[in-house]
Amino acid sequence: MAEPFVHLHLHSHYSLLDCTIRLDALVRQVAELGMPAVALTDHGNLFGAYEFYETARAAGVRPVLGCEVYVAPGHRTDRSPAPAFGRKPYHHLVLLAENQRGWQNLAELVTRGYLEGFYHRPRIDKEILAAHAEGLIGLSGCLSGEVAARLLAGDRQGAIRAAEEYREILGREGFFLEIQDHGLAEEALVREGMRAVATATGIPLVVTNDCHFHRREDVEAHRVLIGIGQNKTLADLARDYAYNDEFYVKSPEEMSRLFSDVPDAVARSAEIAARCRVSFASGEFHLPRYQLEPGELPADRLRALAREGLALRLADGRKRRHAEAEYWARLEHELSVIHNVGFEGYFLVVWDFIRFAREQGIPVGPGRGSAAGSVVAYALRITDIDPLEYDLLFERFLNPDRISMPDIDIDFCQRRRDKVIDHVRKLYGEENVCQIATFNILQARSVIRDVGRVMGMSFAETDRIAKLVPETLGVTLEDALRDSPRLAEAVAANPEIAKLIDIGKRLEGLARHCGVHAAGVVIAPRPVREIVPLYRTSRNEVVTQFDKDVIEKLGLLKMDFLGLRTLTVIADCMESMRQAGITPPDFSRMPLDDPGVYELFCAGDTDGVFQFESSGMRDLLRTVQPRRFEELAALNALYRPGPMQWIDDYAARKHGRASITYVFPELEEILAETYGVIVYQEQVMRIAVRIAGFSMARADTLRKAMGKKIKELIDEQGEHFVSGAVAKGYPRDKVAALWQQIVPFAQYGFNKSHSVAYAFVAYQTAYLKAHYPLHFWAALLSSEVANTDKLAGYVALLGPRGIRLLGPDINASQLPFTVEGGAIRVGLSAIKGVGEAAVNSILAARARQGPFRSLADFVRRCGERSINRKVIECLVRAGAFDALHPDRGALLAQLGQVVDVALRQVQSLEAGQGFLFDLDGEVEVQPSPTPPASKEELLSGERETLGFYLSGHPLDRYEAVLAELRTVRLSEIKELATRDVGSFSVAGLVSGLAVRQTKGPGHRWASFFLEDRTAVVRAVAFGDAFAKAERFLADGVPVLAEVSLRPPKNEQLELLVESVTPLEGIEHRRASALLIDLDLTRFGDQESLERLHQAILEHDGKASILLRLRGESFTATVRPTRVLGVNPTTLVPVLSTILGPGCARPVFSRNGG
Repeated sequence: MAEPFVHLHLHSHYSLLDCTIRLDALVRQVAELGMPAVALTDHGNLFGAYEFYETARAAGVRPVLGCEVYVAPGHRTDRSPAPAFGRKPYHHLVLLAENQRGWQNLAELVTRGYLEGFYHRPRIDKEILAAHAEGLIGLSGCLSGEVAARLLAGDRQGAIRAAEEYREILGREGFFLEIQDHGLAEEALVREGMRAVATATGIPLVVTNDCHFHRREDVEAHRVLIGIGQNKTLADLARDYAYNDEFYVKSPEEMSRLFSDVPDAVARSAEIAARCRVSFASGEFHLPRYQLEPGELPADRLRALAREGLALRLADGRKRRHAEAEYWARLEHELSVIHNVGFEGYFLVVWDFIRFAREQGIPVGPGRGSAAGSVVAYALRITDIDPLEYDLLFERFLNPDRISMPDIDIDFCQRRRDKVIDHVRKLYGEENVCQIATFNILQARSVIRDVGRVMGMSFAETDRIAKLVPETLGVTLEDALRDSPRLAEAVAANPEIAKLIDIGKRLEGLARHCGVHAAGVVIAPRPVREIVPLYRTSRNEVVTQFDKDVIEKLGLLKMDFLGLRTLTVIADCMESMRQAGITPPDFSRMPLDDPGVYELFCAGDTDGVFQFESSGMRDLLRTVQPRRFEELAALNALYRPGPMQWIDDYAARKHGRASITYVFPELEEILAETYGVIVYQEQVMRIAVRIAGFSMARADTLRKAMGKKIKELIDEQGEHFVSGAVAKGYPRDKVAALWQQIVPFAQYGFNKSHSVAYAFVAYQTAYLKAHYPLHFWAALLSSEVANTDKLAGYVALLGPRGIRLLGPDINASQLPFTVEGGAIRVGLSAIKGVGEAAVNSILAARARQGPFRSLADFVRRCGERSINRKVIECLVRAGAFDALHPDRGALLAQLGQVVDVALRQVQSLEAGQGFLFDLDGEVEVQPSPTPPASKEELLSGERETLGFYLSGHPLDRYEAVLAELRTVRLSEIKELATRDVGSFSVAGLVSGLAVRQTKGPGHRWASFFLEDRTAVVRAVAFGDAFAKAERFLADGVPVLAEVSLRPPKNEQLELLVESVTPLEGIEHRRASALLIDLDLTRFGDQESLERLHQAILEHDGKASILLRLRGESFTATVRPTRVLGVNPTTLVPVLSTILGPGCARPVFSRNGG
């Protein structure tokens, strides 16, 4: 009979890219194997501790919380090279939390490992281990443990001393010598040595297996995962893989057989596990304490602020559909609920930092998420959406029957969001405020590429397979095999692809990387590290080791401080208007019914309009033709995966093409605004209250259950709904029919509060665009100076709108883009290589002494400290000095001389030798002795420094031929992405060319960007397409490419190049015919005609000939029948010598030749 055994040394996928064990599968597996408990000891972190705890308890398995920590050989802050024994500057040690105190100490040690001891790994040392040893049990670790490492080095006495030192630190009952057997030769040596150490010290042995995957057959997937983490192929790992197939979760029987000579050491694992009992408190909230006056209660302060705020709201002069009494009654109801659940402090905390933001002039969004349904939030100016006006529900935000932390997410101006977080840190204490971890996982498409790379497959092949995975959000490989017949066929036909997908399925969903949540911030009543462990990212950011979901479950206050670029655009637009003497609109007081705004939406003219900018949304706007604010909110909710399927029905009902019917007349008041379509979760809740007699709180529970899309939960709620409605007298058959209508909608219904709030932001941007286009576009362009592709795309939209863009000017430009007369002036911040500090120095010099008179004057006044020669060169190449020195080429050629002389003048003056120079004199820029810079050179300088072409474009010379060839503008590709268009032609300049080589012969491919006047798009060329283009493909070369669309990567479109050719000479190479203009009055003589005929015969090709004959009184076009075809590329230069320049031009067929 097997000895009782529990795994005490086990890793999950939170040992990032080193382990394939999933926590849910783990607890099922150990339960099936009959083990009462299992430990989790991830490498250096506690990322998975709470998830493990919750999952294990739910499965009836006792969780043992631990960590395999890294111990520095000396002090944790010492970054010395590796010690003499072992190869790494750390040793392994397994620590298990025996009780609550042990868990607190373990969390503190792991935290300090990241914050104080990180060197290759998060390291602790024996000093802090001794200070935090209470409640901890230590195991000596694997071959990388200190005791084992000394044994392998032949230092048995050192091993004994190390073991005794750990026992001294952890206590006589707190340290054990670990023995393992994975079939490694070193383990046999260490096993015998450990026995000797145990005999010499009396420290007990314990058996473990270093688990890194579930079952023996998972070793191959694990090897691939190691390859992903180390960026190696399987061929590389043939010599570098440190594991074998024994590192799996073994049964008690297997462990007993393996260690039959030490049964007590096997049984001791279960004894140790039985000692470990740690729990996480549930239902406890760790809210920060808002500072009140002595004797003041949070409820009193909140009530006073809310009543004062609501009175101001109701006195703002707006017309409202509801009586004031309804607002006061709703306020009292909400305050009562907030008091009963004890969340007054929460509202005060949020009110305070939003008040701070408004007082500092930091733009705050009108609301986000369900918080917009609260009158208290509206009164406190946490939100700016009137909940009664739009029928928004408080219970959707705070359910009194299901007490959980409220969730108020706040949008701030992107540029000044950090100031709000800094205020919170100062108010509540630096250690009490912390950002939150987030885990990136291996997803379906990316795991195919990763696994394929490790398997040694070519990028082109793995990329082709990855493209077969549907683009559905959250799609798995199992889903893809079911929904993509081409993928299933590829798997069935090719064993290598089948293996790729099989391994991919084993790895997808595993954690790949720990990063920082984009907006989440924890605010705690005491140092966060006393509640949860902390982690330091590679970018030196300190975050919690638990993600946002665990943080909320532990009762910590999590706030999302989101930086919303659109708020910055709105604020900058309004500031631009003020500077022009225009009073900006007050959106909090004006009705949302401006005809110009809805004309813009109906036309789909929504570039730059928040939430309505995508090509699909623009199509939807043109179809639905929204004329009311409520319709904007509904479209914002409908244009998402899931509810998108009801868009056609919504549009048909709105325009009268489909009838609007209701199962019960009472539903009309709930669904009329959305034409009978259930769009919002709040509508489902109101139906449950009105028809089934639910309380609003119970209706929210129904809403949440249906949102989980779990059939058992939905069926259970359906029974309650039907029985409730029947009890109210509704016919069972009609109620059942209504429920069947509700279910599909409810699973995808959107939060109305969020839709209304974001539609309000969209309305504001559309209003500014419709009525103040120059100020709007200037602000929008300023917001995108760091995003070259978007900036170039927006710049391309100005011309067709009749908006002139003026180049940067050293005497006229400001930091951002600005309105100047009836045009927009490029801001100095848009010039690459000219930082904000340099721009501020320029503006300050200009403010002190007026405009610059010359480049020399500029250098003298700005000096070399803030503006170096490179900055000046960027300014010149961008055209910022054109008004002072029109010849950019001459200025660049003499730049060094002008700058040197000007700086010597400054240095002489500073040395008291001003008399040596005439400082009012100018260093003249002489006309360049060399030919002026070509148009191409000037344009190249603009592109490199501004990110877009301003005074022209290199493709301008090809405009006529590209129009004939019917190429697609790159800005139109987003539109094509919504349709299955196959191949199409584009033209653009090549930039960012990178040629890559994958494993295997001939596996060369290239990635590059194509750019035209309208956009920049990434492209890739493989195989023959690249091989044929390699000789001419280079940065700056204009090309014509036949392409198709690849699935978006990180939401960025990408082109697959099928063929590519240079644009130079394209008009001749792609011509289907050559039209020759023959003036018979000049060239009708026999000699000229014979020369023409001979030239045509000598330059045969595929283009046919058209002759346009011109006589004194006639013009006729004829097609010679005896000529098979000509080569325009070689023929045209010859014809020019016979008939003169311009005598021939290419003609293209309707399909582009």
